[in-house]
Amino acid sequence: MQQLKGRDFIVTQEWDMDELRAVLDLARAMKADRFSSSWTRLLEFRTFLMFFYNPSVRTRQSFEAAATELGGHAQFLEPKAMRLKTAKTAGETVEDAAKVMSRYAVGLGIRILEDKVPYYGAGDELLREYAKWATIPVINMADDKFHPCQGMADIMGWEEWLGDLKGKNFLLTWGQGALARSWCSVQEALLVASRFGMNVTLAYPEGYDLDPEVIRWTEGNCKANGAEFKITHDPEEGYHGAHIVYSRNWVSPDAYKDGVFDKQGEIEKARKYTGWTTTAERMALTDNAIFTHPMPVDRGSEVTDEVASGPRSAIYDIAENRLHVQKAVMALTMSDVDNEYLLDLARQTLEGKAE
Repeated sequence: MQQLKGRDFIVTQEWDMDELRAVLDLARAMKADRFSSSWTRLLEFRTFLMFFYNPSVRTRQSFEAAATELGGHAQFLEPKAMRLKTAKTAGETVEDAAKVMSRYAVGLGIRILEDKVPYYGAGDELLREYAKWATIPVINMADDKFHPCQGMADIMGWEEWLGDLKGKNFLLTWGQGALARSWCSVQEALLVASRFGMNVTLAYPEGYDLDPEVIRWTEGNCKANGAEFKITHDPEEGYHGAHIVYSRNWVSPDAYKDGVFDKQGEIEKARKYTGWTTTAERMALTDNAIFTHPMPVDRGSEVTDEVASGPRSAIYDIAENRLHVQKAVMALTMSDVDNEYLLDLARQTLEGKAE
C-alpha cells in the first residue's frame, strides 16, 4: 500500500481496497484502545479546519472529538463569517482560500449539501476545486453526492455485527417521509456494500432513481466480486433473505428548479408515497437482519421505533464509528508518522486485545 499522507478523501470509490482496509484496521485499534498514547500525539499542536456550509450533529461533534483525541484542534468555519467569492458577491477565490488555509492547517474538511448548491453535483465540484489548490488533504464531510466517512463507519459497524460481508445480502430501500434528504449517504452505502462483496438490492418508487454513475460503479463492483445487483420498485420484495436493511428517504432527480433546491416540492411529492416504512413485520422476512441508518432517523416514517430501537439496530454503533474511522483517516493522511508503523501498532493493539 502506498503512503496515504496528503491524500484527499472525497469518495470511497477512489481509494483501493487495501487503503480502505487500512482505515478500518486502524479505526478498530483506535476504538479498542481509544486513549492510548500511541494515538494521542499523532496531530499534536496541529489544526484541522472544518468548513460547514450546512449544520450537523454527528459530523461536527465526531470530527472535533477526533482532532482532540489525536492531540490536535478542530476549527469551525462558516461561509457567512468569511469573505468568499460567489456568483453574486465579490470576495476571495477558492484558489486563494485553499492556498492560505494550507499554510495554517494539516487538513481541511468541507460539508456542503443539496440545499446550498444550484444543481446536483455542484457541492462535489466545490470540494474538488479546493482539493485542486490545497496542499493539505481535503476530507469530504458530506457533499451532495458522497459521504465517505459515513460509508466507512457503516462498513465498520456491519462487520462488527456480521463478520465477513462477502456474499451477504444488503437491502437499500427508499423510506417514506418528508425530510427531502440528499443522496450522499445512500449512494456511499451502495458503493461500500458492493466494494466489500455484498449482494445489493436497491428498492424505491419509480421516479426516485439515483445517480447513474453511482449505479454503474455499483454494478461494476458487484460484477468484480461475483455478487448480484438488482433494482426493484416493490416495497417488500427486497426484505426476503436480507442480512442488512438500510431504510432512508431521498429526493428525486427533479429536485432542482431554476437553480434552486425545491425542498417543499420534494416534501409534497414524497407524501404521495405510502407503504415504504421498515416495520418489524418486514424485518421478520429477512435472515435475522440488522437495521442500519446514518441518522437522524425519521422515526415513524422511514422506520418504526420498534425496529430503530430494537435489539438488531446498529445505528448507535455506526454513529460511534464515525469518530473512529475519522481518526484513522486523519492519522493516515495528516500525521507525520509512517503509515506502515501506524498499521503495525494497530495489529499489535488488536492482537493484544484478542489475547
